[in-house]
Amino acid sequence: MSGHARAELLVDGSRGEGGGQILRTAMSLAAITGQAVRIENIRAGRPKPGLAAQHLTAIRSAAAVCAADVAGATLGSAAIRFRPTTSPIAGDYRFDVAEGREGGSAGAATLVLQTVAMPAHFATGTSRFRILGGTHIATSPTFDFVREVWIPLLNRIGVRIEAELEAFGFFPIGGGEIAARVEGSGAEASATLQPLHLIERGRLLSISGRAIAANLPVHIPQRMADRARALLEGAAPRILIEPSRVRAACAGAALFLGAQYERAGVGFASLGQRGTSSEAVAEATAKALLFHKRSGAALDRHLADQILLPLALARASSVFTCEAATRHLKTNAWVIEQFGVARVRIEERADASAQVTVTPQ
Repeated sequence: MSGHARAELLVDGSRGEGGGQILRTAMSLAAITGQAVRIENIRAGRPKPGLAAQHLTAIRSAAAVCAADVAGATLGSAAIRFRPTTSPIAGDYRFDVAEGREGGSAGAATLVLQTVAMPAHFATGTSRFRILGGTHIATSPTFDFVREVWIPLLNRIGVRIEAELEAFGFFPIGGGEIAARVEGSGAEASATLQPLHLIERGRLLSISGRAIAANLPVHIPQRMADRARALLEGAAPRILIEPSRVRAACAGAALFLGAQYERAGVGFASLGQRGTSSEAVAEATAKALLFHKRSGAALDRHLADQILLPLALARASSVFTCEAATRHLKTNAWVIEQFGVARVRIEERADASAQVTVTPQ
């Protein structure tokens, strides 16, 4: 990718799904390409529009990696300017979502990691990240999904990344911690990114999962695991769902279920919340897994939009199927095309699944 800045690119943050992903994808691509960018109407359609603490941390993390000049990065801001001054730099980085807002924040540490992972791949040398915040937060990938599904797929296409969970973080306090490491490929970064061809996923080999609860009675993870096991009986040759109690700064519960097919791995997660039974959490997660299984698609709906950016930077075209063409997927495709790094074609099928073709430019 070129480190030469072109004229400032204007991105409409209210486009399509209109959430924080527009911001994160734009920050990652700006850091990688050297493209100066202005993002307006940030999260305009949200109940609380503008930048939240998690988005501020994503901006600061991307800025640190490419020494960007940033204007407008304040809580609630509806527009920012981001101008990289260097190609991505490997280093030891620490980011804390709680610093983005007075009184702290449980914003997702996993989303900050997803913002800096690809710029770190384009750096020369090893980057180490220590990211503090929420690790099991609503409307964000849980750490289990990141470790069991997202990272293995990145490894498969040539991104050398690993991550460990140092502490769990639930809403509303957060306090979780992720330690991650990315081996950058420097000038060879695009050449090392292998295209993905995942039309058929093969047979379902196993389902594995983890039911966790922090600062709650031991019966809660046990009930989630038992109910999920009962709902999934016969769905795969091997099913292993483990209940465990964990420590965290505040109470929280979550269930993650991973499905390993011959050629693809997918994942599904639900979080416990006040007024929702353990069984209901298990039912929501198992239902998502079984819906994907019936779809016949290779990737789940979340993995589809999360793998789009890495594939847009690969050395050749990729094609995959996914269970649904979500607004997230379509919006992410739109942002990628604004930067001119790839063309993304999404063909929706009668059963609502889709085939996605990513052609790097």
